[in-house]
Parts: sequence; structure tokens; C-alpha cells
Amino acid sequence: MKIFISIASYQDPLLETTILSAHNNASKPENLHFGICDQSRKSLHIAELNLQSKISYEVVDPLLSEGPCWARHRVQEFFENEEYYLQIDSHMQFDANWDEYLISYFEKIKSETKSFCINPIITCYPRAFDVVDLNAQKFSLSDDDKGTHTIAYREDSLFIKDSFSRQIGAIANAEITHGYLIAAGCIFTAGSFIKDIPYDPEFYFYGEEISLMLRAFTRGYGIFHIPCVPIFHLYTELTDIKRALHWDPEEDTNRSIKWHEREEKSVQKLSNIINQQVEGIYGLGNKRNLSDYEALSGVDLLNKKVTNRTKALTASFISELPWNQSPFLRK
Repeated sequence: MKIFISIASYQDPLLETTILSAHNNASKPENLHFGICDQSRKSLHIAELNLQSKISYEVVDPLLSEGPCWARHRVQEFFENEEYYLQIDSHMQFDANWDEYLISYFEKIKSETKSFCINPIITCYPRAFDVVDLNAQKFSLSDDDKGTHTIAYREDSLFIKDSFSRQIGAIANAEITHGYLIAAGCIFTAGSFIKDIPYDPEFYFYGEEISLMLRAFTRGYGIFHIPCVPIFHLYTELTDIKRALHWDPEEDTNRSIKWHEREEKSVQKLSNIINQQVEGIYGLGNKRNLSDYEALSGVDLLNKKVTNRTKALTASFISELPWNQSPFLRK
């Protein structure tokens, strides 16, 4: 059972440590296939890593990069019909046997054979880690936190740009919960997700996660949160290690299309999707609708309003829902 691992990296000094951590902590590294778009002026020496995993790697001049979604779209071209798909950022660390852990929960959910469990997506904003000594490959993982991390809407950032709202992590009091938002830096699902919900390269940053979630949700995918996701993320406030960002002025100055132009187009496309003005694979599906989404999330995206603040802003409602029963029975 093979896993395709998507990594879009932008001049990230932790890319190599991310690859090594995923490989070295996997129970079956020979079943991993890394797809990497490295937007960097310096290429990694992949062959020198001597890994058991397959690596499909391209390096792209940062000046030619069109943003994170464009890079994730390029990575998906390396997909070779692996059974599972893991999408991560390029600054992550992994627990031992992480692959077995995620597969076991995926198959547990899928075994219910109910419509909302057939295509599960496991996602969260992962627990944090800190860099102790990068040269010595020493990291401190925040593994004391054993909770089930969910995702909610951020109260102070609702509809801050047209249909776009920010997201934030929340904690549930159940082992497995339903969910209604996706974290693009931590997605584990079936490999068929790449064909069903291919990345839209026209998105930039704002709108990436909500558009991806809506396209999956309306095509029948179920979003789930599990405890102790065995992947850790380096958040900027925890480190002195700096990395360039695509939208930094010094990065953007020589590009013909500026980052804010891409962002405006991205936000507009999210609105177009919600208003069903985008057809085909990059638009909404027909297995669920926005009313179903409002029933679960408490958010009316079409009219840009919150109809149930408890549902929208906390994990309370989804914590009470049995994960193996339809989330639409209680509206």
C-alpha cells in the first residue's frame, strides 16, 4: 500500500529534514513516493540521501514560481496511482510509524461503508515542533498534547475578503470527529483525491483551503479529525530560522505579475465557485450542496453570514456527533 507525499517548498532550509524525517520514521519507507516542487535557487542532492523511497523532484527558479497552489498542482503531475495521498508543508517532523498510524485510522473510518465514510479526508493543523540544533538534526516535538485537533472558523476574521474567512485550530473531546474545514498543509486521504479534486493552479493563498474543502465536500468526501496526528509543523513564532516567502517584496519585485494580483484573482475565484459560476472539475460537485455545508458548519457561505456561532467557531457540535453516523441527521 503506497503513499504519494506531496511537498511544495519555497526556499525552505528545512525541506531536506522534512524528507528525512518522513522516510526515517516510516514503518515501510519503500512504499513512499515523494513528489517535490522545490522553488529554490539551489537544488537538493537527492541521490546523496540514499533513501529507500522513490523521489520525483524538480527545482524551479523562485522568480518563475506562481505561488503555492501552482506548485502543489505541479507536484500532482508526479502521481503514479498510489493508494494514499499525503499533502504536507516543507517544514515538518514525523513520529515513528506515522504511515501505519494514518492508514489504520483511514481504513477504520472507511470500513463503516457509509456514504460519508467511503472517501475520508484526515486533516488538522498539526502539533508544533521547535528546532533545537538544525546541524545536529535535533528537534523538540510537542507530543504531550494528545488531543483531537479540529478546525473552526476564526471569529475575528470572518469574511475578511469577500467570501474568504480565516481558520483556526480547536480541540474536540472525542477520539474521531467529523469536520468541515481542511488544512492544506496536512491532508491524508485516498490517492484518487488527486484525480477527483486536482489542485487549481489559479489559486494563490487566500481561498486555497476553503475552495479545496468545498470541491471535496460537494463531491461526497467526508472530513475527519483524529487524535495525535503523527506529524508536526514548525510555526514561525517558534523559530529563529528564517525562510523567504513568495510574497516578500524582494522576492516579488522582478515578477511581471505581482503577488497581490494573484491574490485578488484567487479571492474572486473562491467567490465564483461559491456562486456556482465555475463549471467542471474546479467547481462544485453534485453529491452535496451549500445547504448541507451550512447544516454542519453553521456558516452560510452564499450569503456570507454565520447562522450558528457554536458550530462555526468551536468544536462543540462536531464533538457531540458520532463520527460513524451521518453528520446531517442533526441540523
